[in-house]
Amino acid sequence: MSPTTVTYIGGPTALLEYAGLRIVTDPTFDEPGRYDDLVKTAGPAIPRTRLGHVDLVLLSHHSHHDNLDYEGLELLAQGVLTLSTMKAGSDLFGGAVVGLDSWETYDVGSVTVMAVPALHGPPGSEARLGPVTGFVLQSAGEPTIYVSGDNASLPLVEQIAGAVGTIDIAVLFAGAARVPEIDAPLTLTSADALTAARILGAPIVVGLHTEDWEHFSENRAQLEAAFEGSGLLVDTPRGVTVSLA
Repeated sequence: MSPTTVTYIGGPTALLEYAGLRIVTDPTFDEPGRYDDLVKTAGPAIPRTRLGHVDLVLLSHHSHHDNLDYEGLELLAQGVLTLSTMKAGSDLFGGAVVGLDSWETYDVGSVTVMAVPALHGPPGSEARLGPVTGFVLQSAGEPTIYVSGDNASLPLVEQIAGAVGTIDIAVLFAGAARVPEIDAPLTLTSADALTAARILGAPIVVGLHTEDWEHFSENRAQLEAAFEGSGLLVDTPRGVTVSLA
């Protein structure tokens, strides 16, 4: 069993070290700026150019700049293996971006990555917001990790828990993202993140997607308040590598 660590970089972006792989979630490495209707308020704790070797990118979807910005695209353009939605696989660069359907698996070294269902907003929002996926990582002798991506659906979390079984570490995108044209959160609220963790039975929770963008309607402090007393939520200071297992 190799050490499992997380380094929080900003927004939905973290570096996971798992089963000998260096894995980046939803890469956003731009400095603050405006992207159409989305505003980024803080830059990354670690610039892309100082990230070092990356074995794998887990991209929940490619259609929104708060999940894949210009510097994130530069990372993908280097040919780093990227797992994402089927649409991302058809829209983005060549063979390095592999699109997966829900429940489809892909092996990277000793790690099996399973794409799992996600819903970016309330039911019916798929046509406007596009497809999104989550991931489950498994490797012999290693903890099982769930990465939610921009999922807002607790019923889907229940479905994943029923299909996969034990989740040792849950990486949950929270922040209750909102946009004016949809009157509902597009990602987990803080309270829903706690419920998701309990559905999954995960003893360790990493919270992402609560900072650095104006359309996140709930912040890290609210996530911590929701988890207060649970002993589940890991403290992840920006740019600091934290041991998970």
